[in-house]
Amino acid sequence: MEATARAPLLRFNPRPRLHLVDIGDGHRCLVVDDALIEPEAWVDFAAAHAAAFNERPNNGFPGPELHLPANALTSLDDFFAVHARRLIGGRRTVRRYARFSLVTRAPQALSPWQWFCHTDRLEDGPGQVVGASVLYLFQDPGLGGTGFYRPRRAQGYISALVKASATLSPEEFAERSGIARGYMTDSNEWFERVAGVPAAFNRLILYPGHVFHSGDIHAPEKLSADPRQGRLTLNGFFVCRRNLA
Repeated sequence: MEATARAPLLRFNPRPRLHLVDIGDGHRCLVVDDALIEPEAWVDFAAAHAAAFNERPNNGFPGPELHLPANALTSLDDFFAVHARRLIGGRRTVRRYARFSLVTRAPQALSPWQWFCHTDRLEDGPGQVVGASVLYLFQDPGLGGTGFYRPRRAQGYISALVKASATLSPEEFAERSGIARGYMTDSNEWFERVAGVPAAFNRLILYPGHVFHSGDIHAPEKLSADPRQGRLTLNGFFVCRRNLA
């Protein structure tokens, strides 16, 4: 569902603090601090539309979401194009999507595909790459930032793991994979954690969507469906033509 009421302007700070984080295998994540001029206005907007958040069945995200208004999506895409599109090897955005998200599921309520890290493919085709972004809109850093991972097994085994997570019961998947139920916050026998970006209010991260990543949910007891108290983020996704130059 998309919020239809008038939204505030998504205004980016003309002088943000930028730095790069190595996230493995030659990939980098751009970290932008003091990203928005008025981030509190977007917390207020999300709180005003709390009843419109909804969780999609069989979705990979462990909580409810709300589509970002179109005018704000344009501003986010403009910022991505200027600061991060070349970072992911893209040259023109052909599709974009953004949403508010709230992590709310208790560890015991997670589906097997939510027990390990993931990529943001968005059904990109030949000659395309995907960029992703997360803007942290919560004050408590204990709600968790983002961890980045690399596979420890060949692609065929990882593909089989993903398929099994969607077809096996939780008990069967745990037995066959050795992955325990709960949020992923460290390496396991399938994936190696290579980097992490801590959460900070009004911090935006942008990174290649094909790099495995996961929310660092170390304190699930802090999760809340209240946008003013919970792990509220603004997530963006950008499918781009690959830069062949």
